[in-house]
Amino acid sequence: MADDQQGPEATRRRALMLGAAGASAIVSIRPALAQTSASIANCEIPVPDASRAGSYIAADGSLVPTGTPGAFPPPSGAFKAEDVRRALAGGNLPGADYNSSRAYTNYIRRLQSGTSGFTCFASLQMPRG
Repeated sequence: MADDQQGPEATRRRALMLGAAGASAIVSIRPALAQTSASIANCEIPVPDASRAGSYIAADGSLVPTGTPGAFPPPSGAFKAEDVRRALAGGNLPGADYNSSRAYTNYIRRLQSGTSGFTCFASLQMPRG
């Protein structure tokens, strides 16, 4: 091997090249994360999902037949992710009083994969960087 391929200068040169490659990766990832955060803030969660529209929501978040005593009618529209985030922290959902807001957030907490709104709710559970 030639002398210019070994020694402290070659090691330093390789470290600088690796550092430059790492910095460019960080620069390209940040816009993608910003875009993901923006799309999370704009996603919506329907209560209940379209396949069960018309069902009422019990206090525990389960779906019950329309008109069930103590249950709440579905809201007029889907909730935005940021509204759900605030409600999960103790606030009320837009257009909902304390009790209906708790029932709706209990429904949202019970969402499972394959249910409309699940991906949006799951994204709210991910820590922000």
